[in-house]
Amino acid sequence: MNTDVKKYIETVPAVAKAAKLEEVFWINPKKEEQKNWHITAVSPEDIQDAAARLQRFAPYLETVFPELKASGGIIESELRDIPKMKDFLNRSYEAGIQGNLLLKMDSDLPISGSVKARGGIYEVLKHAEELAIEAGKLKETDNYAVLAEPEFRQFFSQYTVQVGSTGNLGMSIGIMSAQLGFRVIVHMSVDAKQWKKDLLRSRGVTVIEYEDNYCAAVEQGRKNSDADPMSYFVDDENSKNLFLGYSVAGRRLQKQLEAMQIPVDAEHPLFVYIPCGIGGAPGGVTYGLKEVYGDNVHCFFTEPTHACCMMLGMATGLHDGISVEDIGIDGKTDADGLAVGRPSAFVGRVVEPLLSGIATIQDGTLYDLMRGLLDTEGVFIEPSSCAAFAAFLQSDSLQEYVRQAGLEAVMGQATHIAWATGGSMVPEDVRQAYINTGI
Repeated sequence: MNTDVKKYIETVPAVAKAAKLEEVFWINPKKEEQKNWHITAVSPEDIQDAAARLQRFAPYLETVFPELKASGGIIESELRDIPKMKDFLNRSYEAGIQGNLLLKMDSDLPISGSVKARGGIYEVLKHAEELAIEAGKLKETDNYAVLAEPEFRQFFSQYTVQVGSTGNLGMSIGIMSAQLGFRVIVHMSVDAKQWKKDLLRSRGVTVIEYEDNYCAAVEQGRKNSDADPMSYFVDDENSKNLFLGYSVAGRRLQKQLEAMQIPVDAEHPLFVYIPCGIGGAPGGVTYGLKEVYGDNVHCFFTEPTHACCMMLGMATGLHDGISVEDIGIDGKTDADGLAVGRPSAFVGRVVEPLLSGIATIQDGTLYDLMRGLLDTEGVFIEPSSCAAFAAFLQSDSLQEYVRQAGLEAVMGQATHIAWATGGSMVPEDVRQAYINTGI
């Protein structure tokens, strides 16, 4: 254990519980009302720019990915009411959920089947656009379907894209980069599932495996990329572009809720629960939602007890200055997409005034929740996605947050959204193995 952080174990109750691998529900004392936000690292204009870029690429995306024809090249997922899962949580875990419970099915996002299809694909597209415009081959006013032509694949083949990943980010970066024609190298940590490595290799992606954790894979990937002037590194630890790709989800969710005639205001609060690894995806989604709904949306991150890096970073105020290993945790979890030991240097500081709290969950419970969702709603999501339900399992702490926020009288009109972050691309044999785990 790192002796420099012992004082936090002695003075911060959430850190003390985390060090004993107990489940934690941390309420963020630094959350601010919207009128007091002073965020300068990103802006609402940045979100608009990202949304416009994705719109420019829509003709290309629907050309090369047939599954995007119906949506006109827009990568989006269903928002589904899951009342039977709500009943299951209330009955089996005494969750006490009032209002509606919905599932945001980024588990089924087109192309790469996870929330990483938002940020990962966006960053690759932005890089491709910049290269093509700089080379005089593309203008923003062009029909981007032209990028599907062989001359562009030939052009992009001069360049390499690299990324460090536990799985899902590597899948989105790898699939999109290879489709454009880039050489792609994905540096996979020991936590990454074999089927994800196999899928990437089948798409022509070079996968380098490490017998070390996520941070080591990122570090080596960054070194490799820096040594090659024709290589671009997608830096999950610090990337503003990834963050903005995720943030576009806020305005899109707003349209979905409006279509479902679900109001979000002071009398109808919105609670959103998002699984967290290094923080990019949940951070970007949170920023996008807060930009839309302000004080009327309450966002929570959820993490495995063995890899609760964002909770440690935010509860101590050290952000990327602390890792789970520093308090004696091994960082090993079946929730491979969340198996990160040190939080983003960028995200924690941006969401510090926005985030409501963080809940952690034991690995074994993830499988029980996965089976519960499958049995009640007929929906499969991978175990790490099921961390989205973590806050409901510590209902006393969630109710304490509600009390502190003065929302007790309106919770019957609240909407809760569990953000499913991955699952549709899991092979059938792996799916069955998950379903049978712990039985």
